[in-house]
Amino acid sequence: MRILKKGLVVLKYGFVLLIILLSLGPFLWVLMASFKTNAEILNNSLGWPKSFRFSNYVMAFKIAPLSQFYINSVIVGIFGTLLNLLLLGMSGYVLARFQFRFKNLLMGAFSLSLLIPGAAMLQPLYLTVNTLGLYDKVVGLIIVYAGFGLPVSLYILSSYFLTIPKEMEESAYLDGASFIQTFFRIILPISKPGFGTAGVMQFLLCWNEFQFAIILTTGNQSRTLPLALYYFKSQFASDYGVMFAATMVVIIPSILVYILLQKQVVSGLAAGAVKG
Repeated sequence: MRILKKGLVVLKYGFVLLIILLSLGPFLWVLMASFKTNAEILNNSLGWPKSFRFSNYVMAFKIAPLSQFYINSVIVGIFGTLLNLLLLGMSGYVLARFQFRFKNLLMGAFSLSLLIPGAAMLQPLYLTVNTLGLYDKVVGLIIVYAGFGLPVSLYILSSYFLTIPKEMEESAYLDGASFIQTFFRIILPISKPGFGTAGVMQFLLCWNEFQFAIILTTGNQSRTLPLALYYFKSQFASDYGVMFAATMVVIIPSILVYILLQKQVVSGLAAGAVKG
């Protein structure tokens, strides 16, 4: 029996170690490759660099307008996330707490929207954005990303709102608080994990999205970082060290955002799983 238990423990930790290696392996390989020369990458791709070439990072900013793309990505990520949470905060609370006609139909529509591939929306989105005069503008990307992330944010927030005891709201109503006061003074402060989870998911969507960005923008003044890598690969694919350096510049901010908010993400998803 003891041998069986020890075997299960070894198997469990071995599985966890395998998942860690599969997750960190590609990241560490790209990180090491970003400091190598082309010859080192081609001849010894798995080895350590002979010397850390920070010039690859300097060259990456010279070859592509990464600074402008960085600014655009930060603006799109922040405002796309804030707009998404602003639209979904109170509506998710209403869907979680109140019963009304066509509620199930509305929730079903949001569920079905998750099944629609992004490619199927490219033409109507392009025509709509172009008609509104938002083509090749950062504002257009912000609105599109905020809308594209609505279903996921809705389910995360509404599931978290279900974990909040109704007695808290009833006490507020008995004390004379209105619906708006109850939401902003009671529900909103204790819903930080739910908003943190939805915010991280939405920010990662805004930061990493490529398909809509390449269709809805055409110039460097409004394009985001994922398009910088496409620009890199299409014109400078032979300089692998510089290309990997640009890749690290793109992915590190999203990793840092997740690390800083991982507690809210874990607690928000766990709470939503219990009663969602």
